[in-house]
Amino acid sequence: MTMKFVQSLCFSVLTATMAVSCTQQPTHRSVDDPTVYVNPFIGNADNGHTYPGATRPFGMVQPSPVTGAVGWQYCAEYVNGDSTIWGFSQTHLSGTGCMDLGNVLVMPLTGERLREWDAYRSSFDKSSETASPGYYAVTLDDAGVRAELTATSRVAMHRYTYDNAENAAVLIDLQHGPTWNETQYHRQVLECESEWINDSTLIGHVVSSVWVKQSYWFALQFNRPVTSVDYLPMGENEKGQRIIAGFDLKPGEQLLMKVALSTVSSAGAMANMQAELPGWDFDAVTAEAHDEWRDLLRRVDMEGSDDEKTNLYTSLYHAYIQPNRISDADGRYRNAADSVVEATGGEFYSTFSLWDTYRAAHPLYTILNPERVDGFVNSLIEQSEVHGYIPLWALWGGDTECMVGNHGVPVIAEAYSKGFKGFDAERAYDAVKRTQTVPHGPKSPWDIYVKYGYFPTDLVEKESVSSTLETTYDDYAAADMARRLGKNEDAEMFAARADYYKNLFDSTTLFMRPRLSDGTWKDSFDPYGIGSKDHTGIDYTEGNAWQYTWHVQHDVPGLMSLFPDKDTFIARLDSVFTIELVTTASDVTGLIGQYAHGNEPSHHVAYLYTLAGRPDRTEELIREIFDTQYHPYPEGLCGNDDCGQMSAWYIFSAMGFYPVDPVSGKYIIGAPQMPRITINTPSGKDFTVIAENISDANKYVESVTLNGEVLDRNYLTHDEIINGGELHFVMTDTPKKSQL
Repeated sequence: MTMKFVQSLCFSVLTATMAVSCTQQPTHRSVDDPTVYVNPFIGNADNGHTYPGATRPFGMVQPSPVTGAVGWQYCAEYVNGDSTIWGFSQTHLSGTGCMDLGNVLVMPLTGERLREWDAYRSSFDKSSETASPGYYAVTLDDAGVRAELTATSRVAMHRYTYDNAENAAVLIDLQHGPTWNETQYHRQVLECESEWINDSTLIGHVVSSVWVKQSYWFALQFNRPVTSVDYLPMGENEKGQRIIAGFDLKPGEQLLMKVALSTVSSAGAMANMQAELPGWDFDAVTAEAHDEWRDLLRRVDMEGSDDEKTNLYTSLYHAYIQPNRISDADGRYRNAADSVVEATGGEFYSTFSLWDTYRAAHPLYTILNPERVDGFVNSLIEQSEVHGYIPLWALWGGDTECMVGNHGVPVIAEAYSKGFKGFDAERAYDAVKRTQTVPHGPKSPWDIYVKYGYFPTDLVEKESVSSTLETTYDDYAAADMARRLGKNEDAEMFAARADYYKNLFDSTTLFMRPRLSDGTWKDSFDPYGIGSKDHTGIDYTEGNAWQYTWHVQHDVPGLMSLFPDKDTFIARLDSVFTIELVTTASDVTGLIGQYAHGNEPSHHVAYLYTLAGRPDRTEELIREIFDTQYHPYPEGLCGNDDCGQMSAWYIFSAMGFYPVDPVSGKYIIGAPQMPRITINTPSGKDFTVIAENISDANKYVESVTLNGEVLDRNYLTHDEIINGGELHFVMTDTPKKSQL
């Protein structure tokens, strides 16, 4: 072991340990290096579905340990309580409720060669495991190997130190990938081919299908020559190769490996490796990853306790993992029509969990990552021109067609309303209108929707209420964009459709409920009944009537008008947070009464009190959600992070405002949760939020000023934030009711 390695390892372990094991003493210093407060293990346990491995912001690869791959709990291939590592795969989804990726699993080996592919898993001691932005390390006890991971955007880099060098080798498993069940695990690979092009480089191509049909090319290269190659037997129905590459090593020596990916070709993968990682300096790559994360996280500076800093900066880290740039270094990518094309602007992104992220993650990007927004929009537009519609849930350039509504529509409309100009507005609107008017599968029967003014429960397969309510927001977004483009006839048409939510409100029960095509209400209505992946066949998507009745983000005054009066509206809102929900649904979690913070349809609901003139209730609930649903340890997330949406809610709410209606460019005032947060915008115009007198008791807002002037409204505008300034809250222990 070289002295350089020892010094590097000590620095990396120290950095990661600081990120994972922060002290609990309050501090009020600003943050010079926010990476020390990022804990990649947060959300790795329970159902957060995050992973601890290395990645770059919005990067293509995410090398990370695999502790399991079969079943819903392994969507990210890692559960913090496990004690066995299968290996390290190169791509992962962060915080999702479905599974895919997990490409090119590799595992360092020593000792006796066995013919069973699953015989090479290793136990590990949790105390040997460490992680920080761009770096992960663990000691594999059975193999006697210290494994370290880092990455560039498109290339994973591994460093293995073999304390035991007997029969040193690496398993390369091309069959691997997370799946729902054991049978699927052995069937998901449809095609696989590989070729050793020299004594240290393996290239190949794999096609698999779990959530989407995924085609990827890889180039895998070692810094030492391979001295032996053995192919393990394939199981029945398996097409993915499992290869053991042997090496001549002495105890204490290191083996380095690079794995580059491409959607285009093996040559594209090799070109990505040459462009991003031509050398073998692991420490330099780790340092570059650290610096990139540090500089990006510095866009938010805060004061608060170490626990608060850990929660906030880890939330930023999780939000910045995706969408993932999957175009090659030369700007080419393989689209959904299996054609190699040039990305508009040179970058193509995928991993758009739009049903989740349109709510707060994408609004967050418009403030903190404006340089990415045009690329996101152009990617959605390009994919729509191949599919015929904007993708519902885009992954690896394809569409999983998951969830309801089509929330790429508000993402595009929001960007346009906020003045982003790096995409063709007419081309973008064409995608929006086509998506909302031309049928493209069972989730878009527009003739039925327009004929009845809702999705009748007897004419659609399932999720009729949620589909209607989610779609009305998309229609509102389409109307807003049409109006801004001067397309008045379209604007009127979509605006009328945006009112369809009113057709599902039952004034007798005060719920949004399923309706038949003859206009009558569906019998046997159960407002507590959950529609989820565990409970299908009813009319709500991962929720129930208690949660979805409030899903009118674009017209809260119109929603309130459906109730007999404002007091009734507020009383029913109160019931959401006090009437107990008993459910075993794995994707309806983080419960406060019927409110489910672990799932996205609830995320704006606490802010409705402010819009109804009761900001004190919003302030109480935001504090309760902070105290009960976010914690700085592996079990710290109350639900799937869902590609950064749970994290984005935390970031906005910590600052004291939230985008209930993202397309409007307005952020509804809540209550800040930290003494000071400054947004260091890329334009150089800083926006600072101050919470004077904040404490455990002082959770209520006494007064608010913006740039020294009293803020006599319940919202901020997007322009007010990005133009810089100071939002000053004075906090108190006394609730203050308002009728704004």
